[in-house]
Amino acid sequence: MERHVIKTRVGIVGGGPAGLMLSHLLAREGVDNVVIDNREHDVIATTHRAGILEAGSVRMLTETGVDGRINELGREHRGIYLRFNGENHHIDFKKLVGQTVWLYSQNDVFVDLAAARRRDGGDVRFGVSDSEVIDVATDNPKINFTDADGTPQQIQCEMVVGADGSRSRCRDLIPGRVKHTMRYPFAWFGILAHAPFSSDELIYSLSDKGFALISQRTPTVQRMYFQCSPDEDVNEWDDERIWDHLDDLLAGPDGFTLKRGPIFDKVVLQFRSFVQEPMQHANLFLAGDAAHTVPPTGAKGLNLAFGDVALLAPALVAWAKTGSRSDLDSYGDRAAKRIWKSQNFSYWMTQMLHTPSDDNPFMRKRQIGELLAVTSSEDSMKYLAESYTGWPYDLPDLMQD
Repeated sequence: MERHVIKTRVGIVGGGPAGLMLSHLLAREGVDNVVIDNREHDVIATTHRAGILEAGSVRMLTETGVDGRINELGREHRGIYLRFNGENHHIDFKKLVGQTVWLYSQNDVFVDLAAARRRDGGDVRFGVSDSEVIDVATDNPKINFTDADGTPQQIQCEMVVGADGSRSRCRDLIPGRVKHTMRYPFAWFGILAHAPFSSDELIYSLSDKGFALISQRTPTVQRMYFQCSPDEDVNEWDDERIWDHLDDLLAGPDGFTLKRGPIFDKVVLQFRSFVQEPMQHANLFLAGDAAHTVPPTGAKGLNLAFGDVALLAPALVAWAKTGSRSDLDSYGDRAAKRIWKSQNFSYWMTQMLHTPSDDNPFMRKRQIGELLAVTSSEDSMKYLAESYTGWPYDLPDLMQD
């Protein structure tokens, strides 16, 4: 069948938060764009994903006209707890660096962005198939796909953005690419449970029995994790065993215990750090997980994707309005600075809080020494707070209504 032609300036492959935020910011500046994704809207919306939003990410959602459900459903956190030797040590972000973070799940961010694009008449197509990007080295790149109703389509555009996630096909189109990868020898056993909050803020805990993260989701649903083997079988863990293990990991002289409830989701999350360089070729640009992934310890995944968008959106707007490619051509190099800072912070948090594969008494004592050094030094706590809450995004013009 002959393909129906759609003409636009920017074609975006990937309708997750990164692709939709980029589409939203471009549309605000009058830059036509079309977004496609092979997943159905409801599949993305109901896929449980954790979410800690940096201050800059919250500003991108609240100051650019996206639906403001974060103020209704999100929870602002002033800091986190580092727990070791059975005691909590509070890292007060607000006091240390004047910033906070928000607990707001990634699928909620997606729902808000998708609603904003519908409200504004954006062309976002979910449930497509057979997508293929071609001719990115020409002045007329194309994206072939089959629409959800079975109609063959072709997007004819001037620029293509690959925001198609950690299994990106767009990144394969960049010649001479170099993949920097690090795999960790452990994983996270994650649960979702119907239970009330056990703490007012997140707890990152290290004990001689391993790592645990007491995260949150809503007042009635909680997300928690503990360190496990990458090949751990979730079917071998019933609810009682999971809760008992978590309480063992958190046990201390303060008598802290978790508030329990039925567990309705169990998953093992593999740990990997990945960066592809370069992030661009000719008229193709990568953003988000298509270009990089981080372990979840530092809460950087979605925020790092928004960091890419904060650089790429103004560069595309400048090109669309003036024809200048200077900001586009330097996009990857500029994004790499934030990416590698985030990789370093995520690695630092991970190695400080997890039992290493070469675990021995010396290593355990060394880790406690590091945690003592961090929590007893205001400068060290400021570094953690600044890195966790995020470095500033430079989006002054695109954030003005």
